[in-house]
Amino acid sequence: VQEKKGRKTFSRGVWAPAATIEKVRAELEAERSTDAYAKRRNADARRRDKTQSEYVKDFYGAVLKFLAFHPSHADMADRLARAVVDHATPVGSGTVARTKRIPIEQRAEAAVIAWLRHQTTAYDTMKIPRVKGKRREVRRMLAQRSQELLGRYRRGKPVGEDCVLRTALSANRPKRD
Repeated sequence: VQEKKGRKTFSRGVWAPAATIEKVRAELEAERSTDAYAKRRNADARRRDKTQSEYVKDFYGAVLKFLAFHPSHADMADRLARAVVDHATPVGSGTVARTKRIPIEQRAEAAVIAWLRHQTTAYDTMKIPRVKGKRREVRRMLAQRSQELLGRYRRGKPVGEDCVLRTALSANRPKRD
């Protein structure tokens, strides 16, 4: 059913007789109450969980590969990779890690840069003018800073306790039961 208001047409959905709707609801309820349906749902859930855990492992590996920290900073690489993976991989998170449009290596890079942008800079509180291209410019500048920060860890340079990455990771420690 569509309704016209002025020049615009609004869809009001598909209308059907009440008896037809009740019949379909009853059939659906009957189908959902069977053991076969419950078994299929459980199998589907197990399959999705398995797929998700495999993706998390693959993504973690891709993040570690992108980080490529010097062996002296292996612990920091592991902590950062875990933080990025925990944030980026949940189903429905809407992060770049969930897209299938780009290779996993590019997803890993984008997820790390995004995590660093939000955790190690004041990006979330910045007042960025609403000028075309300005937000992209700011994000590019912050990505460059993130790459420089990662470069210090990749070269194995000593990093002080006041490093923004160390501070961000200590603030984001996962709570263990």
